[in-house]
Amino acid sequence: PGDSVSTASPLVRATNVLGVSTVRELLDHGFPARLTYRIELWSAGGLFDRRLRSSTWDVVLRFDPVRRVYESVRVIGDRAEPVGTFPLLADAVSEIEGPHKAPISPPGRGSAGSYYYTATLTLEMISVSDLAELGRWVRGDLNPAVRGRRNPGTALGRGARTLLSRLLGGERRTIEGRSARFRAE
Repeated sequence: PGDSVSTASPLVRATNVLGVSTVRELLDHGFPARLTYRIELWSAGGLFDRRLRSSTWDVVLRFDPVRRVYESVRVIGDRAEPVGTFPLLADAVSEIEGPHKAPISPPGRGSAGSYYYTATLTLEMISVSDLAELGRWVRGDLNPAVRGRRNPGTALGRGARTLLSRLLGGERRTIEGRSARFRAE
């Protein structure tokens, strides 16, 4: 504790998250992977530590079977930016799991006190809306699709993919980490 560090934004790196064989199989069978990052800056000291600010962003990776490439997009707030298109999963994993500057402002220069960052990474192979849609599909509720608000084929396809994902072990995984304490320069 007590080391000084630069006031630059922290680097976040996910290691061996997408390399798990189950994840690779699900990606290759059309299930997109959503990695949700959350980083928080904390002030340490006193009776309780205090969260100063946080930032959340997503990275989505999917396999396009027609073009036989992996596509990735980073979503920060309401802005989506392409990460890239990759012919091999290993190339996509290398880019996504590499170190990236977190979109969070560090403590200001000369800020007194001790600080640390916490980071949480959640990997999901499907979205919550897909799971809800599966529930409606299993109950036979295709009303939104029948009324023309959704494509019935899309609803059925998403429901089937969701069910298959769960059967293949596509559960949600969460990884947490914490930096060492530091003082702003």
